[in-house]
Amino acid sequence: MKNMKPPLLLFIFISVSLEALWVSVTGDNVGAYRPIDDIAVDCGSNSSSPVGGRNWIGDAADRSDYSPIEKTHSSTAAEASSSSPSISGAVPYLTARLSRSEFAYTFHVTAGPKFVRLHFFPLDYLNFSRVDSFFSVEAAGYTLLRNFSASLFSDKTSSPSFHKEFCLSVGEDQILSITFTPTPGNSDAYAFVNGIEVVSMPDSLYYNTAVDSTEGIKLAGQQAPYTLDTTKALEAVRRLNVGGKFVGPVDDTGMYRTWEADDEYVTSSDIGVLPVNTSIQLNYGEQVPNYTAPDLVYITARSMGTNKTINLSYNLTWSVEVDTNFYYLVRLHFCEFQIEINEPLDRVFRIFIDSQLVEDHADVVSWSGKGVPVYRDFAVALLDHSQKKRTNLSVALGALPDGSTLYSDAILNGLEIFKINNPDGNLAGLNPDRDPVPNKLPGPPPASKAPSSLSKAVKIAIVAGGTSGFTILSLLAFFLYRRRNRAKDSTSSDGTSRWGPLSHATTKSTETQGSSRPWDLCRHFSLKEIRAATNNFDKGFIIGVGGFGNVYKGYVHGEANPVAIKRLNQGSHQGLHEFRTEIEMLSQLRHLHLVSLVGFCEDAGEMILVYDYMARGTLSDHLYNTDNPPLPWKQRLEICIGAAWGLHYLHSGAKHTIIHRDVKTTNILLNEKWVAKVSDFGLSKVGPTSESKTHVSTAVKGTFGYLDPEYYRRQRLTDKSDVYSFGVVLFEVLCARPAACREPYGSEKISLTAWAQSYCKSGSIDKIVDPHLKGAIAPECLNKFCEIAMSCLQDEGTKRPCMNDVVWGLEFALQLQVSSEQGLVDHVVASMHDGEGDPSDDDTAPIGGNLMDHSDEVFSTNNSGGGKSLGAAATTTSSDGVYDESTTSYDSDKLLSGAVFSEILNPNGR
Repeated sequence: MKNMKPPLLLFIFISVSLEALWVSVTGDNVGAYRPIDDIAVDCGSNSSSPVGGRNWIGDAADRSDYSPIEKTHSSTAAEASSSSPSISGAVPYLTARLSRSEFAYTFHVTAGPKFVRLHFFPLDYLNFSRVDSFFSVEAAGYTLLRNFSASLFSDKTSSPSFHKEFCLSVGEDQILSITFTPTPGNSDAYAFVNGIEVVSMPDSLYYNTAVDSTEGIKLAGQQAPYTLDTTKALEAVRRLNVGGKFVGPVDDTGMYRTWEADDEYVTSSDIGVLPVNTSIQLNYGEQVPNYTAPDLVYITARSMGTNKTINLSYNLTWSVEVDTNFYYLVRLHFCEFQIEINEPLDRVFRIFIDSQLVEDHADVVSWSGKGVPVYRDFAVALLDHSQKKRTNLSVALGALPDGSTLYSDAILNGLEIFKINNPDGNLAGLNPDRDPVPNKLPGPPPASKAPSSLSKAVKIAIVAGGTSGFTILSLLAFFLYRRRNRAKDSTSSDGTSRWGPLSHATTKSTETQGSSRPWDLCRHFSLKEIRAATNNFDKGFIIGVGGFGNVYKGYVHGEANPVAIKRLNQGSHQGLHEFRTEIEMLSQLRHLHLVSLVGFCEDAGEMILVYDYMARGTLSDHLYNTDNPPLPWKQRLEICIGAAWGLHYLHSGAKHTIIHRDVKTTNILLNEKWVAKVSDFGLSKVGPTSESKTHVSTAVKGTFGYLDPEYYRRQRLTDKSDVYSFGVVLFEVLCARPAACREPYGSEKISLTAWAQSYCKSGSIDKIVDPHLKGAIAPECLNKFCEIAMSCLQDEGTKRPCMNDVVWGLEFALQLQVSSEQGLVDHVVASMHDGEGDPSDDDTAPIGGNLMDHSDEVFSTNNSGGGKSLGAAATTTSSDGVYDESTTSYDSDKLLSGAVFSEILNPNGR
């Protein structure tokens, strides 16, 4: 201590002072509850470790009170490998207790409800393989885990170490026993645990939880209340500090609970985090004692914002993945701390659990008063008789629609979700599916070491001979390869290979063409590599099935990023043509909004395409017939804009127009960041190659509901055929209905375009909008979006806009939406009429105006595919809030590849 220099002492003093100040402001209730039973067992350890103000006791220490009880005495204590990934929290994850036989821990505790936390760190321990841990856990007559795989759970959640938390009650004179049993019938299966906590909780913390009723808690969708008494066991699914940061066990109220930040679970990007209020004095009462949740939960929150119009257009929503076929307890924590909210009726809102209204008049000040924490509990049954293992549980808050409150807003401070045991005492869900993992290809056998007694001369001779032999064999292979390639090239009647580049104008010799073939522009995988990546085409790796064949998720050559592997059904001649077309097209195209072809395989009669993996699936997966949460309107607009850019590049970014011919929502893929990418080029055609031609005569191909009627009638394909199909996509996005849909209350399938157009013509646009978007779309944006869609669906191709104009129109619709939310839309509309847009547009027309009156002139079009340039003027907001002219938010030069392909007009791309 005496060696410390003054600056270091000053730093320590300031740090301690600031920490004490923070605790005095926000942590008054830290340690508010002192549990009678506070047990922490460090399994596999032979010593005790003080961590976070409590003592973790090793179960392998001499005369330990918590040594496991076992019949065979075959359990093993093991240490985590020093080369393992970083260990979260260290103790208790440094050691483990493992056994291929049953073992148990017993705890002499007082009667009452307890927290039981089981800590796991799945690794390879000694002769126990990480992937072989399958076991069940029972305690107090409840099945907590069944055939549980810690490695599968860890991989699914990307959590190297984790804990499972349960709540159960122990009766008078009852010993709490926790039993671990390896799954029978599997000789390699074993059970393990790294740490165990048993902590008392207040009797009424979660049980008998009705704050204002002695009969039970509200059960969503039912009149009868739900009784949650001590005969039930709970598993903590999520505990969220809404609007705040992570709160660890040490900062809890004495029960060592963990509170996550809620950022990953909020489904809308339009939410607002309220500033932390460290000055408010929280007042706890009898109904909500100060140990209910940390102060840090009640002084942070999320609200909907201050714009009443926007707030009435969406719900503030959280979504959490849970096991199916269980009841759940959902606890919502509230505390009004904003200066503006002081009286009852200042802020009143509605609460929805699993899309069911459970509270139509939530008034926090009326419930408890300002600065007084309060919570509300609800129960919900998530019963699904299908084979689904998991589903999404949503919690949503919505502003009152009738304006009967001073602030049309909602607030939430904390959220807890618990799974409730089934009548048979089971709390265990099913293991997640195993994700495809990189399969390492068998490497070459290790080279035998030369005997150390070889002389230096012999070694030199061996090296020289080997080098010479290798050189001769390489030259021989090269000449054979050259001869075979020339023979192949000469088989084409016009002297060119059908696998050559799309444009032959700049290359004439067959040798030059051969160097640019598609197999030279993307990777050629061997069938052995593909089999390794898909575990020999294991059905468990299938992520999609289509007319082409199965699509697998896999990893190639140990790469960290997965790929999508599409396997052609063998014997399909049509598939063969589409297979080669896909390679010809995608191997020479690179764009942000086109799916990337990684490579292909053509071995042993197989035809396989390998793409970048798109984690979010298809656009249609998020519109209808899905359990995915509905997409917000702005996100839908951004996806449409991305797909439009991809089609625009196909039509205008290459030397010759490429017509996709199968534009639909299932061929628009979404990556992890929701970036839209056009896919599936098996039906694509190169457009007219000379200015004298306006179309390509070809047999009709495509998908019912998306086909251009003019192309169908005349068999003349143009880029405007893609525009028509994209118009169908736009209405799918707006209405959340498939291209061939049933009219409400009708039984026959009808065309979505005919159905949507009839409502647009009659001035009833609002009747076709996806119910999830009701009130969420600015009127000006809706009008513009429908005008674009209607214009794309013109019967005559020459009257449809080019994709450049569609991009521009969608970008402008997005600007109208953003500006409306900011209350500045009048400036945008005015600038449009001042010359930045089409003066014939009437953006101020009310929703439901007759869109067909002037849809022919919505965009300036011509047959050559021209229109507004990529830098077409659009209105944007400057930093001072004034609207001025700028180019569109997408710069096409940045979207083009700077690769060597001759088709790309601008080589200075990304």
